[in-house]
Amino acid sequence: MFEKILIANRGEIACRIIATCRRLGIATVAVYSDADAHARHVRLADEAWRLGPAPAVDSYLKAEAILEIAARSGAQAIHPGYGFLSENAGFAAACQAAGIVFIGPPVGAIQAMGSKSQAKAIMQRAGVPLVPGYHGADQDPAQLQAQAEAIGYPVLIKASAGGGGKGMRVVTQAGDFAAALASCKRESAASFGDDTVLLERYLQQPRHIEVQVFADASGQVIHLNERDCSSQRRHQKVVEEAPAPGMTAARRAQMGQVACDAARAVGYVGAGTVEFIVGQDGAFYFMEMNTRLQVEHPVTELVTGLDLVEWQLRIAAGQPLPLTQEAVALDGHAIEARLYAEDPAAGFLPSIGTLSVFVAPRQQEHQVRLDTGVEQGDQISPYYDPMIAKLIVHGPSRPQAIARMQRALAELRIVGVASNVEFLQRLVGHPAFVAGQVDTGLIERESAALLPAAAAPPQDALHAAAIWTVLAEAPDASRPPSPWDLGDGWRLNGSARRTLGFVHPAGTREIALEYQGAQAWSLDGQPVRLVQPPQAGRLQLDIAGHVLTAEVFAQGQDLHVFTAQGHTRLKPQRPLTPPEDAQDHQAGLLAPMPGRIITLLVQPGATVEQGTPLLVMEAMKMEYTLSAPFKGIVLAFLHDEGAQVQAGMELIDFQAAP
Repeated sequence: MFEKILIANRGEIACRIIATCRRLGIATVAVYSDADAHARHVRLADEAWRLGPAPAVDSYLKAEAILEIAARSGAQAIHPGYGFLSENAGFAAACQAAGIVFIGPPVGAIQAMGSKSQAKAIMQRAGVPLVPGYHGADQDPAQLQAQAEAIGYPVLIKASAGGGGKGMRVVTQAGDFAAALASCKRESAASFGDDTVLLERYLQQPRHIEVQVFADASGQVIHLNERDCSSQRRHQKVVEEAPAPGMTAARRAQMGQVACDAARAVGYVGAGTVEFIVGQDGAFYFMEMNTRLQVEHPVTELVTGLDLVEWQLRIAAGQPLPLTQEAVALDGHAIEARLYAEDPAAGFLPSIGTLSVFVAPRQQEHQVRLDTGVEQGDQISPYYDPMIAKLIVHGPSRPQAIARMQRALAELRIVGVASNVEFLQRLVGHPAFVAGQVDTGLIERESAALLPAAAAPPQDALHAAAIWTVLAEAPDASRPPSPWDLGDGWRLNGSARRTLGFVHPAGTREIALEYQGAQAWSLDGQPVRLVQPPQAGRLQLDIAGHVLTAEVFAQGQDLHVFTAQGHTRLKPQRPLTPPEDAQDHQAGLLAPMPGRIITLLVQPGATVEQGTPLLVMEAMKMEYTLSAPFKGIVLAFLHDEGAQVQAGMELIDFQAAP
């Protein structure tokens, strides 16, 4: 076994690898960019080395710098994690040439599977079923459109070198093909350095099921059962589970055998994932093979009781597979939810900022697990994927796993960036998901239920915010006492009354408060007292005999209130502060985050309808289209194509049409 390895990655996967290495007594070397100088993976590793500036191309994608650090630190092997250089055949070959073990498959296997087009040709020869499509080398747009029409719409355009949902577009009619192809090629070139695409027939309401395979150097190949990754938005996985709902033992064996055949066809060694698209009729087709560990590998670990990182290390060290196929267990059900810094109500736009509050749910071995690369106080930067953490639960059955996931999500506390926690709660509680009726179109189809309009804030949240506000007004204990600092509402001949207003997306709400003592009040006519002194934002109130437990955190001008009804964001109304002029925000469109202007879609001077796409910008490796907020006139674009812009910068001089 290795004595020291270098981890050529960052975030939660780097921390995950460090955990296994620490258990096995293997020393770890971390690498970091300037943006990650104080990151959690740097703090956890035995030693850490700087790579370069924040952009990945100047740091985590610098193969030569990583190999130099490996040599200088005495690392015997490099674990690439996933993303970055994990499926880069040139990097694997460079490791081999430098005498450093690449903890992954052979160079030939990476090359064979690195191109989706080439992979499909190999699978076709191996007898693995394929979705009808075009995987040819001719990338002329006219040829591609002709092939799309021959396949029949809807058709899926997919980056040949892609993964993670990037560089993919669904086209439902011929008139949309050219624009979708151009966008797909731009995103593919930016993310993978290759704009080659392939086309596939887009199956209606399919399922996405993948099989985890492992192979050793002696040619032994086994599978560790399947995972269902059908809960997706924009072709990116959101919730994964193992085993797949409704999977029979016979179908599992069949898909597992095909996955093992696919691995053998390319001389595979190590951990890999064979991904299938499954039609409503149950027929399954090869999509791609990921030649690395997957983001969702923890669900397989929880249902098999295995440490897949340990398996990777042992196989890379030349050891045989630890188990035979017959010895692989399948115990209970596991679900993983990806926690992202993003705003689902704003089209899942990524959010950047400081995690001023990040409280994990109570973790229990083999029941609740949180894999994360950040801690409270850390930054979510614009340079990398906006994932905060992965929440994984296990239960004896799928219903019990869903219940544990709901409970764990309810215990999460995230303040400082927008997050998808409430969206995930609605998703795993949706009747279709609970019934196991999942497919890749579920989220889009049920968007009205999963992304509802803002409802009225819970009364409990308003009451907690009102009492927190009163307590926050208490005098500063560091100053000498003064009667003018008293905040208990004392009056010579009665109690004091006031009205507290809170602004919420569903409207402003008011709470009538009457002081009855230093720690006793009346809210909307109901007596209130503190059950115990507040601590770290936690309040426990007795409201007319009902004990309410809440947590309140201040963030800027907002209060984030967590109760049994969930997370409520409120803005205290301040009578002396003038209201914001809504017209000020209609002078132009603002950049939602740091990024690069890719394409300007209309001509200056054009009159456009509400919702008309105006420009495309790239941020966090994805493209985002900014559209007209109302009918208006594009007076001017304030930045040229290719320009880098910062969050909040005005992009378009835009005014309402007369």
